[in-house]
Amino acid sequence: MLISWRSALSLLLASSLFFFDEWISTPSCRFVPRADHDPRDAAADDRDGLKVMIASDLLLMGSDAGFVDTYFGDYYLSKFFKKSFQTLKPDMLVVLGDFSARGSELTRRKWVPVLRQFHRLIGSLITLPFHVILGDRDIGDCSELDSQLVDWISSHLPGLDSAGCGAFEMENITFLSLNSVALLCGNNALRFGVEEVIERESLDFQTEIEGARTEMTNDFSLGRSRNDGQHCHEKAYSNSLVDVNELWQRLAGSGPYESSHNIPPNATEYIFQALRPRIVFSGHSLDFCDYRHQDGTREVTVPAMSWHARDDPGFVIATFRPGKSVGISHCSLGRQSYAIIYIFMLVLLMLMILLVKFLTTFRTIMMAVALL
Repeated sequence: MLISWRSALSLLLASSLFFFDEWISTPSCRFVPRADHDPRDAAADDRDGLKVMIASDLLLMGSDAGFVDTYFGDYYLSKFFKKSFQTLKPDMLVVLGDFSARGSELTRRKWVPVLRQFHRLIGSLITLPFHVILGDRDIGDCSELDSQLVDWISSHLPGLDSAGCGAFEMENITFLSLNSVALLCGNNALRFGVEEVIERESLDFQTEIEGARTEMTNDFSLGRSRNDGQHCHEKAYSNSLVDVNELWQRLAGSGPYESSHNIPPNATEYIFQALRPRIVFSGHSLDFCDYRHQDGTREVTVPAMSWHARDDPGFVIATFRPGKSVGISHCSLGRQSYAIIYIFMLVLLMLMILLVKFLTTFRTIMMAVALL
């Protein structure tokens, strides 16, 4: 009877661990309509199109990762990617900057483990097209910008030029990524390189068919002159069991720029006039927000996908169709606090089983001694 009870409990523990592992790593997605309630949005979400998974702020530690990061954080981050690709089946992956936690402080030798960690996390999914944008944690602030290091990092990431910018086309959809950190700085070689990219792409768009517009991705959000964001999640940590913001700063540092830092208004206006983007995706703010600028341009800020940044990580699925509006879905992943509670309960239950086993063994020994 005791053996059957132990076997049943062991089976219960194993099955609960399996189901929890699947549940916490499976994304839950919610379609986000545009502020003007364009009916084409719902159609774009349902019909076939170019489906892109857009993540932000992975904050990888590389060789500086501790025990918890290596055997807990990395495991679940890898599961997040795997389950998201299995359930949503995106055609491409885009990471909006800050994919390293302390990249601006690393040498080239230290950068190699970060790149390997990223490739290991996405695993076999690396066969799909992916694009990574550099953020302030990756290359530093204006006083730390090193054009040679930016060039070296860019050469190890697909689609980036020496200035950290990229332009590519998939299924007749044009994407442009800018080194937004360089746009914050004064006269420097990287900023000139970014402006050259903007001017070149602007000329290309002028020669395209009228109405053709690009999709733009940045690390920093564009300058905002009014507060009309929709579906914005301002309280990222209000329901956290632990102070994840404090944990993030302790593990990864505070970062060169605050999460509320935006591209200056003059640079924003320059981008709008030159590129006429249909939609802009930005990271760095850690929270999800759907914002409409005064000229009608839609900007979506993508939440952080790392537990270092927030208790409830997430990402965005964007569905692009030529000539149609872009369908946006906000996807949420399992909370870190849930994982901590579950692991605590699991360890407590295992200790109870060991205690029962010890007491049973002790009782048997005492009975044997009494019979002597």
